[in-house]
Amino acid sequence: MDASLQPQTAPRWQRGDSKANGLRLHWEAVGPDHGEPLMLIMGLGGQLIEWPDALCIALAARGFRVIRFDNRDIGLSADADRGVRFNLRADFIRMRLGLKAGPANYRLYDMAQDVVELMDALGLAGAHLVGLSMGGMIAQLAAATFAHRVRSLTSIMSGTNHPWTRRSRLDLLLRMSTPPPDHSRDTIVAHSTRTMQLIGSPGYPTPEAELRDFAGRAFDRAFRPGGELRQMHAIVATPCFEDRLGQVTAPTQVVHGTDDPLLYPACGRRSARFIPGARLEMIEGMGHDLPDALLPRIAELIAANAARA
Repeated sequence: MDASLQPQTAPRWQRGDSKANGLRLHWEAVGPDHGEPLMLIMGLGGQLIEWPDALCIALAARGFRVIRFDNRDIGLSADADRGVRFNLRADFIRMRLGLKAGPANYRLYDMAQDVVELMDALGLAGAHLVGLSMGGMIAQLAAATFAHRVRSLTSIMSGTNHPWTRRSRLDLLLRMSTPPPDHSRDTIVAHSTRTMQLIGSPGYPTPEAELRDFAGRAFDRAFRPGGELRQMHAIVATPCFEDRLGQVTAPTQVVHGTDDPLLYPACGRRSARFIPGARLEMIEGMGHDLPDALLPRIAELIAANAARA
């Protein structure tokens, strides 16, 4: 681990649950109580623990009050099943054809509302937003819809949900939309480990033992396949939002890996193209993860972009 990411003293984490958009969201915070609020928004099926502690602590050391939280339907946050039944693959095809998807339990706009109402619950007039993958889409929508509440925007390995952009390897799409044969711990840990290997950074590989250990911790904390499926459908059911991105006024940094197999580099480039004044950082050898070796660079990009505000 880079020395710049090593805390000098044990960090003081705060944890809690707050009501936002009619749902209970679980959150954790680290950093000075009156530091600049910086909210981390995770991607599809990801719990807040997928934001590396080292990254959070490095940002806290720069004076930010770092808040990471479990999105609706995931981790320790509330269930968001509204009883709407859907056909994910049929709606995916409709979306790729530019057609409207069927009814959904919620869409990414609802999850953007979650972010702003969590700010309200925590007494924050505004915050810097950092989103990863699906979380980057949520952050972009929040910055476009609630521009006065977003101080800066960093979108990592994300996109604009354009239906015709070549986005993902087909084998990965099929893997993510096909459930494992059973829900035993061993099966899920093995499946998650292999998925992380497939989407990870070829230039900065994470040892398999570390991936397996993390998959086990994630399973033990919360295993919610139904919530992940609804989040996946929320993406499919949300039309391309490039027409909204001109409303973003926050300084914006787009970060994307040149070797991302899940959301190809074209996705990040489209976000940077449609957000006024956005900066684009393409990282060689980076896939669809946050490898330890890249955390100092990512922390610096986030902090430098926030300083533009």
